[in-house]
Amino acid sequence: MSVGHGTNFSEYFQNLRSEIERALESYTQFSSDCPEILAEAIRYSLLAPGKRLRPILTLMAAEACGCERQAAYPAACAVEMIHTYSLIHDDLPAMDDDDMRRGRPTCHVRFGEANAILAGDALLALAFETLSKYTTDSIKAARCCCELARAAGPEALVGGQVDDLEAESRSQGNHQAENYNLEKLEAIHRRKTGAMFLVSLRLGAIVAGGSELHLNSLSDFGRNLGLAFQIVDDLLDLKGNEASLGKRTRKDAAHGKLTYPGYLGVEQSSRRAEKLIQQACESLQSFGVKGDRLQALARFVVERNK
Repeated sequence: MSVGHGTNFSEYFQNLRSEIERALESYTQFSSDCPEILAEAIRYSLLAPGKRLRPILTLMAAEACGCERQAAYPAACAVEMIHTYSLIHDDLPAMDDDDMRRGRPTCHVRFGEANAILAGDALLALAFETLSKYTTDSIKAARCCCELARAAGPEALVGGQVDDLEAESRSQGNHQAENYNLEKLEAIHRRKTGAMFLVSLRLGAIVAGGSELHLNSLSDFGRNLGLAFQIVDDLLDLKGNEASLGKRTRKDAAHGKLTYPGYLGVEQSSRRAEKLIQQACESLQSFGVKGDRLQALARFVVERNK
């Protein structure tokens, strides 16, 4: 797929992913004060093979706003640290109870439940240390920390997970149909998944000194992209390949989890994802050709198979 700028999008995407992984490696070199098992658990989860979609959004947003993407490395890595912490905790037996993540045993399976909890705690703190310490403009760093904290907090990521668990509990009690509708389903994922997509883009724009118009456009793009990503994720859980995905499939239905295909059906869910991607791309008009790569990424999200 070509999107201008003289490069193939797939190659561009892989280059960004490699850059992020090198930066993550550099930000997780700990002193002897960090217990060896904790350092190993952190790096095991954070450096495991992944799409790096959220930090890539940060770098791409910075570029779209006219900034060299290297300036956004701390913000991009902070986003990935928050995302990884949330995966470690979501996989715990008390939450989604998963034993595979990114093609390998989950953190609590490999290191024990207590060490997994602590590794997640450490990544949460490390994200804000990285963002505040390595973002060169202190005012931008403070604004980024505030935005990321809100996205990871009780009204967004954590609150969405609480409501997701409650929905699962209610569905197991056969109350799903009368208590949940599409609006409530999207309210969960607007916070649980969508908030991190949105903040990834906003951090890139903030670091770049983007205008309010650009921030608003990227926010609209992120909201629609996040929901589309979740729909595709639900569809892949239903009909995807475990080896390709690197995690267990068909677990949502087994756990009684509220999902888009479970509520809308497969065909309608696919159509809704396509519509959301169309709306996401339309929101980038203010960027002109500088938004082409973000549009290509949106297409990747809806067409992906892992």
